[in-house]
Amino acid sequence: MLTQDEFEEIIADETKRIEGDISWREDEDHSPFVEFQCQIISDNGYPIVARGSYNQLSEKLGYVIIYKAVGRIYALDMGSDHKNPDGERVGEKHKHRWRYGYRDKFAYVPSDITALVTNPVAVWQQFCLESKIIHNGSLHQPPHLQLDLFL
Repeated sequence: MLTQDEFEEIIADETKRIEGDISWREDEDHSPFVEFQCQIISDNGYPIVARGSYNQLSEKLGYVIIYKAVGRIYALDMGSDHKNPDGERVGEKHKHRWRYGYRDKFAYVPSDITALVTNPVAVWQQFCLESKIIHNGSLHQPPHLQLDLFL
C-alpha cells in the first residue's frame, strides 16, 4: 500500500522524467480512442508509468500516473463528470490525487489546466509541468480519426 507521505514524495520529486518522443497508438479494442504508455524515470526509481487516452469524437482526454503495485495515483480527466465519495460533483475537467484510505476516488477542479480538450499536446505540457515531469521529447499530435462511411 502507498502511504500519503510516499505519494507526496513522488509528486514533489523534480527528477521525474520521460525520455524520447511519444506516439499515440490505436486502442486494442479498435474503439475511437488512441492511447500511449511510457515509463517515468526518476533518481529514486519509483515504479511509475504515464498513460494517455484521447477520443476525438467524444472529446474525452485523460493523462494518468500509475504506480505499478498500487494503480492510478494521479490523473487528469477531461470530457466526463465525476462524483466524489461524499456526493460532491466535479466538472468535466478534473484531477484525481491519491488520498490515503480513498485511493484516487476524490477529484477536484484544477486551475492550472487551461488548454482545451481538443489540444491534447498543450494539455500534456500543462499536466507535465504541474506534476513535475520533465519530458525530454515531444508528444506527437494524435492521428486524425477516419470515420468509415456506410453507403
